[in-house]
Amino acid sequence: MSRPETGPAGLAFGESGGTGRLNPLTGLAFAGSAVVACLAWASWVVWAGALAASLVAAAKAGILRRVVAAASVVVVPFALWALVIHGLFFPEGRTVLLEIGPARVTSEGLAYAGAFVLRTASLVVVMLAFSLWVSVPTLRAALVRRGAPAQLGYVLASALGLAATVAERLQRIREAQEARGLIVRSGPAGRVLAARLQVVPLVLQLVDEAGERGAALEARGYSLPGRRTSYLDEPDSRTQRVVRWALAVVCAGVVASVVIPAVVGVLTGARR
Repeated sequence: MSRPETGPAGLAFGESGGTGRLNPLTGLAFAGSAVVACLAWASWVVWAGALAASLVAAAKAGILRRVVAAASVVVVPFALWALVIHGLFFPEGRTVLLEIGPARVTSEGLAYAGAFVLRTASLVVVMLAFSLWVSVPTLRAALVRRGAPAQLGYVLASALGLAATVAERLQRIREAQEARGLIVRSGPAGRVLAARLQVVPLVLQLVDEAGERGAALEARGYSLPGRRTSYLDEPDSRTQRVVRWALAVVCAGVVASVVIPAVVGVLTGARR
């Protein structure tokens, strides 16, 4: 019997799915449902619930520190921008808390900025938690086994692994440039100047690698029709299949309840 493969969350992906092991498609269904809920409902409760659930799931999977570190890179600058734009210069603000020249800190502006940041943070954490938890080869095999095009599986796997690939390439480029005499000065300004010298070789390397991968995929018959055979199995159960279908139906209903009234309103306004 072959040894099961271990995913990034420490879960065993082997020949069959035992109790307590989550199928990557089930994780994708939960993440997609959280994204749909955050986009469909303008509610602090929904956003905070999705954020808390994602952090709890990341903690149980042992990736909480990585998720928080990666999310902070995106959320913290965005929060500062939202605070400056909406917290200090919110035109609809009426309740002035502090006035400094042309800037006015209003409760309405702070509330709007807080809601904006909370929704963005929930979306970022949900997607990061899933991308850092999921075993990309197992997810690709699950999609292909269920009839998804091989190209779709490859694109999804490349997107999920892009952050790790970019970080690895940047580390190699930085080490090579430092070996040739590049001096990275301390402080944000020094790092920005060093990053400017690393972006060009990074982009060129990624473009060149994309061309090589495209040729390799064409040689392996990715564009040929027909079903693929995968030797990598994923854990699954009837309960998980029911949950996935239920989440898909609920998400479709939520999207329809939001999109249909919007389309009707647009058509009604156009007729008037």
